Amino acid sequence: MNNKFLRYPLYLLLFVLAFVACDSGMDDVEVDPPENEYLMSTELVNSYSTSEINGFINLAILLYPDQKEELEVLKNYIETGVKVYKITYNTTFSGNELQASGIACIPDQAGSYPILSYQNGTNTLHSEAPTEDPNNQLFQILQMMGSTGFIICLPDYLGFGESDHMFHPYLHKESTVQSVVDMLRAIDEMVAQDENIAFNDDLYISGYSQGGWSTMVLQEAIEKKYASEFNLKASVCGAGPYNLTTINEYVTNLSEYPMPFYFGYIFNTYTNVGLTTPMDEVFQQPYADRIPTLYNGTMSGGEINAQLTKVVPDLFTSSYISSWDSDSKFAPVLEMLEENSVAAYNTKVPTLLTHGTADDYVPPIVSSEIYNDFMSLGVSSDLVKYMPLEGMDHGDAVLPTGLASITWFIELKNN
Repeated sequence: MNNKFLRYPLYLLLFVLAFVACDSGMDDVEVDPPENEYLMSTELVNSYSTSEINGFINLAILLYPDQKEELEVLKNYIETGVKVYKITYNTTFSGNELQASGIACIPDQAGSYPILSYQNGTNTLHSEAPTEDPNNQLFQILQMMGSTGFIICLPDYLGFGESDHMFHPYLHKESTVQSVVDMLRAIDEMVAQDENIAFNDDLYISGYSQGGWSTMVLQEAIEKKYASEFNLKASVCGAGPYNLTTINEYVTNLSEYPMPFYFGYIFNTYTNVGLTTPMDEVFQQPYADRIPTLYNGTMSGGEINAQLTKVVPDLFTSSYISSWDSDSKFAPVLEMLEENSVAAYNTKVPTLLTHGTADDYVPPIVSSEIYNDFMSLGVSSDLVKYMPLEGMDHGDAVLPTGLASITWFIELKNN
């Protein structure tokens, strides 16, 4: 559930691109709120020319020869420059209205475009949300992909950006879907005010880790609830923790787990949304008392890990390890995990699942299981595909997943 997209040699290029982008200036375009139901404001924060984007891809080819073929393909589809905006928009959480934010990337040439929405992976730092850190290596690459003929949507998620006054509802289905769908609506309103740009109603969605889970959750919601608003064309879900009970079983059977902050994040969220099981029934001290203080947006995942322990029997109580799925006192936990898991269903949308076979953060069994469940329901293997990434760990698989998704989306769009 963690993003490690490119290696350090790219930072120099990203610095140069950010410097050049700043030369284009920054301006604010205030939107009159009464004209829109969702969109509140837009602010230009970056722009990239086609030459800058091609230069970036050329360097990436040198740094990543194993991905040369996919990167070369992308060069063939660079059509426009891109303007990058921070947008704020109206959404709801638990029935309450609030404002959220995200990045919208608009091609700088007139046309009618589909939206590509990317749901990012696990983050605990307010300073690393897409709108707070638009020059982040991953976010810049995604922004640039607007040059291939997409309007790019990068939601902050609730708890970040404009809504950083609240906790982030991590791996919480209802709020994830609501906040992303409302951002898509806000972008639709945004481009409707531009006489040169239009949203053609086609939607492509992708994400990795938490973002893979978010994408699968969003896919199901769009097919079942929002199909009249969005024509969902394809979905790529990378290394998502789709079945949270499988994840829980996997980790509680280990002696050590390298990312304990994921579990603190999950239980901090579920406690905030109504989980009645006390924290100290699940976690041992001092971690039970410590967890609610760690997710305030000022500490990275690594820093939170240092406040916990990777030794599973020291992190969780013995009763939780032995009977989390059978003892009635843990029934609210099991119910919450099941409620926020995503299961296979009779999808009609072309879907690609990816997962590194050496992933020890999110076990690949969750991807193989949901793929097999799709097949058991009679979904065609031509519609839902599973691409294991041999020998890759959680971080290694991000780049191949990202390139596979954008090249596939371009092919589908152009055909």
